[in-house]
Amino acid sequence: MEKFEQVKRMLESTGFPVAYLAFPEDQAPPMPFLVYEAVYSNNFAADGTVYQEIIHFQIDLYTDKKDLDAEDKVEQALSSFFWQKTGEYNDTERVFRTIYEIEV
Repeated sequence: MEKFEQVKRMLESTGFPVAYLAFPEDQAPPMPFLVYEAVYSNNFAADGTVYQEIIHFQIDLYTDKKDLDAEDKVEQALSSFFWQKTGEYNDTERVFRTIYEIEV
């Protein structure tokens, strides 16, 4: 649980609302906001056992427009990790989703 709390605190440092997996239905805050989840593990093994647990997190930044300032805040919060970033626009929901991936 420590890694989950570490990621949550790091994301909260952006000043944006943060939730694990999703905000309760019909309770999403105004954008920008962040949602994160542990999507898989990438553990380091030695002698047939897990030597170090490594969790792969996906962090989604939701904005109503392409928001480089919001992305910069997230990237500053993630600065102590190696991260990858992709993005997409959802026409139906009219929302930009910037996806960050890190391992902790």
